Amino acid sequence: MKKKMLMTISKNKEQHPASFRDPNGFLFTQDSVLYRQINQKYTDEYKNLIESGLYDSLRKSGRLVTHQEVDIAPIQPEKAFQVLQPERLPFISYPYEWSFSQLKSAALTTLAIQKRALNVGMSLKDASAYNIQFYLGKAMLIDTLSFEFYQDGQPWVAYRQYCQHFLAPLALMAKRDIRLSQLLRVYIDGIPLDLASELLPSSAKLNAGLMMHIHLHAKAQVKYADENVEEQKKEKKISKQALLSLIDSLRNTIKKLEWNPAGTEWGNYYEITNYTDAAFLHKKELISEWIKARKPSQVWDLGANNGVFSRLASDQGIFTVSFDIDPAAVEQNYHQVKEAKEKYLLPLIVDLTNPSPALGWHNRERESFTARAPADMVFALALIHHLAISNNVPLTQLADFFHAMGKWLIIEFVPKSDSQVKILLQSREDVFDEYTVDDFERVFKSRFTIHKKVKINEAERHLYLMERR
Repeated sequence: MKKKMLMTISKNKEQHPASFRDPNGFLFTQDSVLYRQINQKYTDEYKNLIESGLYDSLRKSGRLVTHQEVDIAPIQPEKAFQVLQPERLPFISYPYEWSFSQLKSAALTTLAIQKRALNVGMSLKDASAYNIQFYLGKAMLIDTLSFEFYQDGQPWVAYRQYCQHFLAPLALMAKRDIRLSQLLRVYIDGIPLDLASELLPSSAKLNAGLMMHIHLHAKAQVKYADENVEEQKKEKKISKQALLSLIDSLRNTIKKLEWNPAGTEWGNYYEITNYTDAAFLHKKELISEWIKARKPSQVWDLGANNGVFSRLASDQGIFTVSFDIDPAAVEQNYHQVKEAKEKYLLPLIVDLTNPSPALGWHNRERESFTARAPADMVFALALIHHLAISNNVPLTQLADFFHAMGKWLIIEFVPKSDSQVKILLQSREDVFDEYTVDDFERVFKSRFTIHKKVKINEAERHLYLMERR
């Protein structure tokens, strides 16, 4: 977490700007270490979480972030019961950056946690997608304060939130258009169910789960909007068995939602690229050599496609974030992560020309893409020509951008003589007089020290290893 993105409480203690809505506690940092204060009003729930074995069960299965109870002064001692030090994750991502299957995994994980909680007399009071993160290849809950005591006859208080954060976007992505995932950037509290109901095709009403949890649920929201809380409680009494059936219904509905990642621009990129086998191998060898020499702590692969080069770092045990604009490529990447049980690779959807902005209250609840930089090392492979030519970004601005992204930069320059650039220029006038290897080096030398420059075998391209000045 960056200090400039935190609310100052004192010289060394700072409350996290996204952690202010829950009266039971909040996150804060002290000397760059992350802590969670648990308030006295949450004492009984926290003790039950621990003593019931729920915490250990979820922790061991990788579904709940681990923590240690620590003896440090809390920020608000008059309210405090306990301070925890949760395990700090290497990167925080958001639902609008996830592929279809990542959101689906997060949805199913949330239901699995809720079902296990009910078995010990607890329930999730929050079902926010922002409470889920991907770590060591799995979706996990990061909010230890999400649990409350289950009360007989009471409905699941997080049911609507769950449908808005998970089911509605998944249904829209599967049944209408994958790009509707970006509605989550507009509606950070989840896609309104009446909107999802209107946007879904009429055929979705033939799906019993979608009919119940989206269409009828949306109508029920309108009905209850004019009733007081007591009237709603009387009508909404639900047995524990019925609640478990509701969870099973949500699970079955979500499991049946599928999206086939085909037909997008970059989904089969490496099948149509102009690399020869020798060029491809040489490029991989160079990158592997430079990774081993520099030993970065974290790598960002920008324009990673399906993660072929990202895995040169993650396979060495280096946490690697694999970004791409194409949802099909990221979907394929995540499928491979799951199938191979990879622990150090996180695929995400990001459009570098319109990256994730700062969102939420005071524009500080959800960090922008650039605020989560810098990484220790950045890859920009087969990328710069798309930014410079397809999107008209000047080389000077590209140098500034990559300078802010990380300390080390492995970047590939693709000249106009390359067949892929010729394809880009077929449909537009060539106004890129300064797009040459000499101009590229001149501009980037103002922001970086160039340590290595190698022409890739059997290719027009050059690969560079640079260090930020």
